[in-house]
Amino acid sequence: MKIKRIAHLGIAVKDLDAPKKFYAENLGLKLKGEEVVETQKVKVSFIQVGESKLELLLPTSADSAVAKFLENKGEGFHHLALEVDDIHAAVEELKAAGVRLIDETPREGAHGALVAFLHPKATFGLLVELCQYPD
Repeated sequence: MKIKRIAHLGIAVKDLDAPKKFYAENLGLKLKGEEVVETQKVKVSFIQVGESKLELLLPTSADSAVAKFLENKGEGFHHLALEVDDIHAAVEELKAAGVRLIDETPREGAHGALVAFLHPKATFGLLVELCQYPD
């Protein structure tokens, strides 16, 4: 598997306006898109930081994984996303190595990406997302 870069750092939030304002006004960062990802029950805002992004995650449903995260842990760092060159091959390689996955088949994510999450128990407590963006 080839990991290209850190694609983004996911941050669970209870509101999008205050963090967007903070990162724009205090750190001079630019908003690079916002969308609802129905399959993950979140609204996301991306903020550009060099070649990577911050991904603000706001749950759109009380039964979403992000809503449960906020309830249990509060706002803060949620996941690390790594961009890979071939997500299908990466998932198969990890499965063959016996790595515990949340997604054994890539699914649709934000910005048209395919994503697959590794289970935090396999990654020493960190939720890791693999992503592949369309060309």
